[in-house]
Amino acid sequence: MVVTALRPTRPAWSRFLPVFLFLLFLVHFPGVHATAAGVQAPRDLEFSARLTWRTGGKTSHAQLFVKGNRYRVEHRGGIKTDLGYATVTIVRLDRQQVWYILSQRRLVMEVPLTLDYVLPLAVTLEGEVSRSRIGDAMVGDQDATLYEVVVDRDDRRETYYQWIDEARQLLLKLVSQDRDWSVEYGQVVLSKQPDYFFETPLGYRKFQATEKQEDEG
Repeated sequence: MVVTALRPTRPAWSRFLPVFLFLLFLVHFPGVHATAAGVQAPRDLEFSARLTWRTGGKTSHAQLFVKGNRYRVEHRGGIKTDLGYATVTIVRLDRQQVWYILSQRRLVMEVPLTLDYVLPLAVTLEGEVSRSRIGDAMVGDQDATLYEVVVDRDDRRETYYQWIDEARQLLLKLVSQDRDWSVEYGQVVLSKQPDYFFETPLGYRKFQATEKQEDEG
């Protein structure tokens, strides 16, 4: 069954991460192309973290689980759809699908994968023109190295502060110096994630929906 009247909003993080930024991060993954169909992720990357993002004076939070090319995002407050709030979004890069889990209705809304759903996980940014080490720092209780990174891409230059866990080669935090935008992965725990985290719940009905983005502004 294909449902066209339903209208989930963009995933929580994608409302605040324009496609331009996703293209910057995709260079981290071998074989990645600038299309959703070409997106890949390291198969051995598995971790959980607190996901925090900020833009326009608004800060939002979620719990994140990553298993290679699969993400599970448990949203604080949920994602609004025409059928109610989806508390969980599962992103399957391997299947080119995104699943909104509507627990109250025991439904799974399936939409096609686009770059809006690809999480920024890269240490190296595409288009870097300079990288300066500032010094040791902390992100929450996590040790990090702070860098200032200048990126020049498509005739647009932007400067970031970037916090990296050097030992584990993980991006912990990225903050734009040119606008009110940041993303942070807190309390990162590298550990095996169960496969069922990234599957649809048993007993839930799955259907396809044509996604229409709500107007912003």
